[in-house]
Amino acid sequence: MSEPFDAVEVIRTKRDGGRLPDAQIDWVIDAYTRGAVAEEQMSALLMAVLLRGMEPAELARWTRAMIESGERLDLSAGGRPTVDKHSTGGVGDKITLPLAPLVAAHGVAVPQLSGRGLGHTGGTLDKLEAIPGWRARLSAAEFRAQLTDVGAVICAAGESLAPADRKLYALRDVTGTVESIPLIASSIMSKKIAEGASALVLDVKVGSGAFMKDLADARALATAMVELGTAHGVRTVALLTGMDVPLGRTAGNGLEVAESVEVLAGGGPADVVELTLALAREMLTAAGRTEDPADALADGRAMDVWRRMIAAQGGDPDAPLPTAAETHEVTADRAGVLAGLDAYAVGVAAWRLGAGRARKEDPVSAAAGVEMLVKPGDPVAAGAPVLRLHTDDPARIERALAALAGAVTIGDAAPEPAALLLDRIAAD
Repeated sequence: MSEPFDAVEVIRTKRDGGRLPDAQIDWVIDAYTRGAVAEEQMSALLMAVLLRGMEPAELARWTRAMIESGERLDLSAGGRPTVDKHSTGGVGDKITLPLAPLVAAHGVAVPQLSGRGLGHTGGTLDKLEAIPGWRARLSAAEFRAQLTDVGAVICAAGESLAPADRKLYALRDVTGTVESIPLIASSIMSKKIAEGASALVLDVKVGSGAFMKDLADARALATAMVELGTAHGVRTVALLTGMDVPLGRTAGNGLEVAESVEVLAGGGPADVVELTLALAREMLTAAGRTEDPADALADGRAMDVWRRMIAAQGGDPDAPLPTAAETHEVTADRAGVLAGLDAYAVGVAAWRLGAGRARKEDPVSAAAGVEMLVKPGDPVAAGAPVLRLHTDDPARIERALAALAGAVTIGDAAPEPAALLLDRIAAD
C-alpha cells in the first residue's frame, strides 16, 4: 500500500527547524513501528529532533502517537485511586521497594511497571529477583487481581505498552540521540501514561550518579514530563532530588532489598526514609489523601502490604537473601571526616562486582554490590573500613577497586550536608 507521507519530507521539516504537523507525527511513529519507515530514516529524524528540539504541543502529539502504538491500560475498575511513580535512576535508588507498599497501605493502588538495570544504575526488577521465588512477569489478569487485592504491584511491563518506544529506545542508544530531552521525556511518559494511572509522581535525579548531571537540564526534563502528563489528563508532579552521593548505605540487588525491609520495619538510613516519605506524601496528595505516611512505617501496615505483595508474586518474604562468596574492605588512608563519596564511582564498582549489566541480556548477581559503612559527615579512623565490596567472583574485585580510585574523600571537617530535595515542579 502507498504511504500518505514521505519520510524524507518529514526529516527535512525537522532538520530545517519546522514544527512537524500532527498528521505527519501520527504517520511517522506508526509507520516506523510497523516497519514502513527504515531505521536509517528514523535515525536521521531522531538526530534532527536532538538538534532542533520540539515545541510543547508537538512533543505532546509525538508522545500521544507513541502511546497509541499499543494498549492503554484501564485501571478504573479497581475502586481505588491509582498513582504511579517513576525515577530516572540513580545509585542505591531502592525507593520503589518501600514506597509502593507504603502508599498502598493508605488505600491507594500503585501499579508499578518497572525495568531492569543497565550500566551503573540498578533496576527494580533485578533487586526484587534477589528474593527467592519472586517473579517479575504477570499476566494482565494477575496484574489487575493483585492491584485490587493487595493494592501494589511491581512487575515487568508487557509487550503491548508503547511498542513504538521499545524500537525508538534501542535506536537512540546506537545513534547518539539518548541525551535529547524531548526524546527522553516522550520515552518515559508514553509508557507511564499507557499504564493507566490517574496520577504520576516523578523523581528526577541530579548529580554524578544520575543520568542528568546538571540541575538546569534536570529541571527542563522534569518540566517537559509534567507538561506531557498534564496534556494527557494525568495529574503529574516532579521532585528534583540529589544524586551526587549514593542513596542509603547499599548499592546492589539483595543488599538493597535488605535495606528496604529495614525501612519498612521503621528503621533504615535517614536519606532513604526522607525520600520515601517525600514521594509518598506527593502520591497520597495526588490521590486526595491527607494521612501522614510516616505512621504506616511505624505501625507495621506498610510491612504487611510488602509481605502480601511479595507473596502474591511467588516470593518468600521470610527467605534469607543471597550472600556473596567474597567480601573485600576499602579502608581509610587517614583519620578525619568522610568529605565525599562519589555516586557514579560506587555505581560502576557495584556493576563491575556483578550487580549490573553492560547489555540487556547479561545476567546479574543477586548478592554482589557495595556496602557503604560510612557516609559523608561521618568520622573515620585511619585504617578503618569505609566500603565493603560483595561479589561471587573474586576476580572482579580489582576492576571494582579501579572504579573507586578517587571516589572517597577524607577531610578535616564535615562537609555541608548535601540537599536531597532540590526542587518541586507541578503544573500551573
